[in-house]
Amino acid sequence: MTKFARDEFDRVPQSSSRQGVHRLVASASRPALWPVLLLGGIALAVGLVAFLILPKLGFTSTTTPQAVVTAVVPQPSAAATAPVSSPAPASSQPSPSDTPSSAPTPTTAPLDKTAAVAVYNGTTTGGLAARVAGVVQGGGWPLSTIANWGGMPQQTSSVFYKGPAQKGNAEALGKLLGIANLVDSAEFQQPVVVILGPGYK
Repeated sequence: MTKFARDEFDRVPQSSSRQGVHRLVASASRPALWPVLLLGGIALAVGLVAFLILPKLGFTSTTTPQAVVTAVVPQPSAAATAPVSSPAPASSQPSPSDTPSSAPTPTTAPLDKTAAVAVYNGTTTGGLAARVAGVVQGGGWPLSTIANWGGMPQQTSSVFYKGPAQKGNAEALGKLLGIANLVDSAEFQQPVVVILGPGYK
């Protein structure tokens, strides 16, 4: 009970036609998440299969980056890229006297007739070494050894020389004696060695 006196506002009719309206506030409905999650899971599975499994099975793209580049970038035409050549002035053309000769000049090895020559008979003809030694000595070379050959059997007559310094002597002796086989060898003590093989006369 209040301590104030009752007034007109305290008198409420028993049957009043006025009625209050109560509104029910409905909560906003949330969309279901399971379809979104399902689609995301499917997309993830397809991506993993395409990235990890298909390359191992041999399914690869046939278009290479090079082909894409060449398809996109236009290639210049041959006429655009060909350099413009201007005719050279007549004064820049070399004269026939300026061009070096293409024919090599023949070089002959130096001839040193102070080198002693050894003559060996590798045949069964007796006195052949002495006869050939006389020819060598008559050509101007000194003699060192004249003997029968005691080494491996020779297939042909040969002139052995020791190093490039004796090549001229070997060539000259080969022409003098009619021996074409010249061999550079360091097996002999003498600078030039003539070995007469089968068939030499």
